[in-house]
Amino acid sequence: MEIKQAAFVISAPMVSMCPKDTKPEYAFIGRSNVGKSSLINMLCRHKGLAKTSQTPGKTLLINHFIVNKEWYVVDLPGYGFAKRSKSEVQKLDQMIRGYILGREQLVNTFVLVDIRLEPQAIDLEFMNWLGLSGVPFSIVFTKADKLSTQKVAQNVEAYRQKLLETWEEMPPYFVTSAEKGQGRDELLQYIDDINKTLAR
Repeated sequence: MEIKQAAFVISAPMVSMCPKDTKPEYAFIGRSNVGKSSLINMLCRHKGLAKTSQTPGKTLLINHFIVNKEWYVVDLPGYGFAKRSKSEVQKLDQMIRGYILGREQLVNTFVLVDIRLEPQAIDLEFMNWLGLSGVPFSIVFTKADKLSTQKVAQNVEAYRQKLLETWEEMPPYFVTSAEKGQGRDELLQYIDDINKTLAR
């Protein structure tokens, strides 16, 4: 898939304020500072599309970006919020869950995971919640350029073993690096395949 155009559409504080059309949406979510904005920018080849920040937890709204006038990238707030009050955390949690469970246009959720870390309870809990809720999702391992190819393979396998303790099979996954553009073609092909299936 070639991305000819990608543009910001809206930042919504609640699901009811998201775009009203029926184009498919692909949500990106992960723990604070997992490299979500950088990945979205790399995917769309648009450096300033999603705002990157050195401060974790800066995305506080549901951000929609239209791609090729055909589908949306949706940048969701991270979970495991950095430096937030209890009421803020609750509000963000409700917004995320409201979008994921209530948005009919959502066709796949990409859960971003830092490949450098061993499996984190917060990521596993979030994936289990998606699975129990019947929400289709894929795992996107980020920051692969920070490790050797061998170490990346080892860490993916460690994740697979951990997931297979409770899952029958590993969800689709992608190994990416926003720095190097790694995984871009595979991710876009996956989205393209889903879009073609939906268009039938």
